[in-house]
Amino acid sequence: MRKQAPRGFQRSDRVAEQVRRDLADLLRTELKDPRVGMISLTSVELTPDYAHAKVYFTTLNADHLPEIELGLKRASGFLRRELGRRIHIHTLPELHFIYDNSLERGSSLSQLIDQANQLSDQTPED
Repeated sequence: MRKQAPRGFQRSDRVAEQVRRDLADLLRTELKDPRVGMISLTSVELTPDYAHAKVYFTTLNADHLPEIELGLKRASGFLRRELGRRIHIHTLPELHFIYDNSLERGSSLSQLIDQANQLSDQTPED
């Protein structure tokens, strides 16, 4: 009888994490497109057949988001080919880059909480 991986730590999770690490390394060392600049890959989601990968990224320079997305779209073929040289899986996923604004949302929520705390500290107590 074959052992199964613990729930939540399946092969697809390991492959997705490996794709994220290798893509981050490729973006840092190999990609020379100035439109992309400094981005961070937050996560990768693979379809069950590994045909497609949603690659979530964030950047500190959200003002140039259209240029960054265009640069990533143009570089996706190159990145996929280089990824294939590093990861040996039967089907190499097509890369779809998606901007992850969760860090921005978290930051704005944190600011709102801080403002609410400051207001509550300033109001006189009865």
